[in-house]
Amino acid sequence: MSDDIPSILKDAETKMAKSVEVTKDEFTTIRTGRANAAMFQGIMVEYYGAPTPLNQLASLNIPEARTVIITPYDMSALGEVETALRNSDLGVNPTNNGDNLRVVLPSLTEERRKEYIKLARTKAEDGKVAVRGSRGNAKKAIEKLVKDKEIGEDEGTRAEKELEAITKKHSDQIDEALAAKETELATV
Repeated sequence: MSDDIPSILKDAETKMAKSVEVTKDEFTTIRTGRANAAMFQGIMVEYYGAPTPLNQLASLNIPEARTVIITPYDMSALGEVETALRNSDLGVNPTNNGDNLRVVLPSLTEERRKEYIKLARTKAEDGKVAVRGSRGNAKKAIEKLVKDKEIGEDEGTRAEKELEAITKKHSDQIDEALAAKETELATV
């Protein structure tokens, strides 16, 4: 086997694994009935004129399943944090008690659950598209080696079969993560 094939397959597997991780991270930002810090990951707060991630400006504490206490490190940013939360797509209305914000997550309606499941499926499909893109690039590299006569056709066919197995493994991981997220969203 050519030295190039293992490196092509390893590179493809690394990129596919990264796509799976990104997809799983995307799933954590989708709200379920329970509070988690990852839900607030994408929220940007206007802080001294610059958009700043919420987790860099405040601590998040989850005392109960559907309650989050957000305490800014700089109390002068409390109003901006509150505004950013109200304008976010989380659909929350924080309560300002002067030194922190209390966010009580409302129960998800059936309609909202269906929207979130649809969103999760879209994110899963995006992850699978990225995995297939990595497969396509690796397949082209293998085909080029065969065309340039650096490896034999049998070797190329074996490498492509191995590539398909790697692709299936990563697509299945995305499907498993999606199934878990759908179950989490469907649970009342």
